[in-house]
Amino acid sequence: MAIPIRRGSIHRRRGPFDLRRTTFGFALIALVLAGGGVALRAAWRSAGRHPVAAGLVIGLLLVAALLVLRRRRRARRIAETVTDAAYGIVDAGIAELDAAEAARAEQRSAPPEAAHPVDYAQLDPYAFEEAVAELCRRDGCADAEVVGGAGDLGADVVGTTPDGRRLVVQCKRYGADNRAGSQDLQRFGGTCYAVHEAEIALVVSTGGFTEPALEYAEQCAILCYGPEELAAWSEGGAPPPWETAAVSGLSVP
Repeated sequence: MAIPIRRGSIHRRRGPFDLRRTTFGFALIALVLAGGGVALRAAWRSAGRHPVAAGLVIGLLLVAALLVLRRRRRARRIAETVTDAAYGIVDAGIAELDAAEAARAEQRSAPPEAAHPVDYAQLDPYAFEEAVAELCRRDGCADAEVVGGAGDLGADVVGTTPDGRRLVVQCKRYGADNRAGSQDLQRFGGTCYAVHEAEIALVVSTGGFTEPALEYAEQCAILCYGPEELAAWSEGGAPPPWETAAVSGLSVP
């Protein structure tokens, strides 16, 4: 008995093994995977800032994978186009991130801008006391605070110097034609040591001091800072008053 031969099965048989086609297929898959890995890594880095670009990269990679599976003959050309586009987006994102990081590094390394001089004479008395207290805190008197007010007995700012001495400051926000006189210094001298237990006594006056006031201050070991000394201290051109007192040998009388 004759055995029928199915002719259709012959045509449906796979062709002989083609090393070149197989190699090309694996190379194409590797290219897609490599491009996808790099793109996904860059997209992950820039997703926070550029979610649209990250989504576009992922979408392009998915389209490329689908095209590879459905149209093997045209897959190579399409994959190259998609990969080039993906790399272009990724490179642009990385370049933007690098530029932003370089700008931040340059900003960190740039010297700080010079502070604008403060016109202390234009401040109201309370703001002036706060400004002096802030200068003290800036230069190491972390606990400096404003205590001026009714019944302050001459103490407007008190604090502790970095080396542990008690600082007592009286602030005189006077005009240029109104200098602190000897009576102002005598009232402060009568309380700064006996009442406030100062170890560094300082009077800051935006109007300066009269000669008798300076003579009395020298006798009582009271530091006097006029507008020039205050500006130099504020702008960093002179050490803080307690360091000046140490150099000058001023101490509790």
